[in-house]
Amino acid sequence: MSKFTFPKTILSRPVYGTLEPRTGAAHLFIADAEGAEAILDVATPDMMARAHIIFIAKGTDYEGALKALSPAIFYAGPTYSAAEPRIHKTLGDAKMGLQVYLAGTEGLMGQAMQAATLAGIPHTAIQTEHRGSTARRMQCVHCKGITEDVEVDPFQCSHCGLHLFVRDHYSRRLAAYQGVCIDAEDPGNVPPSKGIYQ
Repeated sequence: MSKFTFPKTILSRPVYGTLEPRTGAAHLFIADAEGAEAILDVATPDMMARAHIIFIAKGTDYEGALKALSPAIFYAGPTYSAAEPRIHKTLGDAKMGLQVYLAGTEGLMGQAMQAATLAGIPHTAIQTEHRGSTARRMQCVHCKGITEDVEVDPFQCSHCGLHLFVRDHYSRRLAAYQGVCIDAEDPGNVPPSKGIYQ
């Protein structure tokens, strides 16, 4: 199932809605994996005539269905990093009336939201809808390294090797959750990992 109801947590955690068609001069869709389903649910021929879709497949098979919508511009990239220059250029060249739709994983939406707000897109013109994986983009507060797609708690930092507690604290500036050393006071006492939402 591609939709997940997140438990209530602290206030810094993003809240996601459901994409809705809006009137706009242009429409920018940025999605990964099952986020394509949200685009397919909201797309209308009128929107697609003025739409730019940026899609990161992450091993899914939605590219054909998205192309069949006949968007004005379609780009499929292997990773968010590969698509990032296109995203920044598109947002930098945006004119008044652009509507932005973000769908898929929290990691993609957080990074794309950050890019959109830095480009001056008003938050009222940005919609988000979570679909697919609940894996998190994590920053180690000790080494500042970012680890993508973290699904377990605790996890081992891919940069410094510390065992980190997966916190619900979310940094919009970094588009990442924060991980703190779980065995700082009792080295080696690391509980077994379990799924973040188990």
